[in-house]
Amino acid sequence: MFAEIVAPAGWRTVDLISDLHLQASDTATFGAWQGYLETTPADAIFILGDLFEVWIGDDAATLPGFEAQCAELLRTAAERRPVYFMHGNRDFLVGAAFAAQCGLTLLDDPTVLVLHDKRWLLSHGDALCLEDTEYLRFRAQVRTPEWKQAVLARPMEERRALARSVRAQSEDRKQSPGMVWADVDPDAARDWLRQANASTLVHGHTHKPATHALGDGLERIVLSDWDVTAHPARAQLLCISSAGAQRVDLR
Repeated sequence: MFAEIVAPAGWRTVDLISDLHLQASDTATFGAWQGYLETTPADAIFILGDLFEVWIGDDAATLPGFEAQCAELLRTAAERRPVYFMHGNRDFLVGAAFAAQCGLTLLDDPTVLVLHDKRWLLSHGDALCLEDTEYLRFRAQVRTPEWKQAVLARPMEERRALARSVRAQSEDRKQSPGMVWADVDPDAARDWLRQANASTLVHGHTHKPATHALGDGLERIVLSDWDVTAHPARAQLLCISSAGAQRVDLR
């Protein structure tokens, strides 16, 4: 049985974002995110993973620096409306301490959102990329309490060095000739939707924004990643209202 959130009657619009991959070196994307948080009229914000390029532990946000900046923006946003956070493959080490610091509500992956008499199934999406067997083995390893505890026990500078290494490996993988990124498995998506008694799956992770018909009235909506330095720039959210789901470009 999947986790479920029933929207209060007063909610009119909800924003869903994912894959911002925030990092200190990308001030443009950070600025777009800050502007969005300060101006969105949404009644709730759902962050479906990979808000951060990498997260080395909640203790980083207790020290002056980029992580603390992010925490302050999230805290201010959460004072105005509920903000929900689902782990992605880059920020799965976000924990209860950071959530409490920011006023976030942590979400299970997947979670059903009941809004405007419709059930929306929300996920980061990585668990459904069944052809990416190497990543799924890695995912199973790093999500265990033992692995997390061992990593978080390391000195912070060692964790930062590990994060830089992981980022470099990721970039090398992206540049590999013939590299083909796995996509969400349609049968697995349909199975999740039927279990959730929902007709629409919303997810991120793949950086391939589109809407895919899955048959039998089922569909999946893929969120965009954010990169304001790209050409063209990308900074898009999905707004859910009584009229349905609509993509909104912020750049």
